[in-house]
Amino acid sequence: MPSLPVENLILLIRGQKVVLDSDLAGLYEVGTKVLNKAVKRNAIRFPADFMFQLTAEEAENLRFHFGTSSSAPGSRAAHGGRRYLPFAFTEQGVAMLSGLLNSNRAILVNIEIMRAFVRLRQMVAANAELSRQLQLLEQKYDAQFKVVFDAIRELMAPSAKPRRPIGFVP
Repeated sequence: MPSLPVENLILLIRGQKVVLDSDLAGLYEVGTKVLNKAVKRNAIRFPADFMFQLTAEEAENLRFHFGTSSSAPGSRAAHGGRRYLPFAFTEQGVAMLSGLLNSNRAILVNIEIMRAFVRLRQMVAANAELSRQLQLLEQKYDAQFKVVFDAIRELMAPSAKPRRPIGFVP
């Protein structure tokens, strides 16, 4: 299976890394309606920490951010677009989907999504370590260059005595 751009589909909503139902449906090559029906038939498998529905404000913010359809969820627009608020699946919710969708495609997609979540965790951990090391360097150099910083501040301070103007004064 070719590498999917799954990392681009993982969003941070309500402080959780999630994938939207429409994005998952596209990866699984099923309709969003089909995916959501399967989830609703097995609602007990998807507690609030596995899946949640976006609020109208969150959906609007996503539409504004990504520049998608302007039709509001819940409206009966004559043109395309969503007619309900999207669902967001956490990593555990995506893993639970693997039990519902039993195609080879679903299995391969779930493996790739799990790998993407792991890569994101590794990137966050690497950035945290880099931030920690930078902070240590700043502390180390702050002590060593205190004299330099003090001298610069002294040079930047305005002069205490007024200076004579330069040039001819009649």
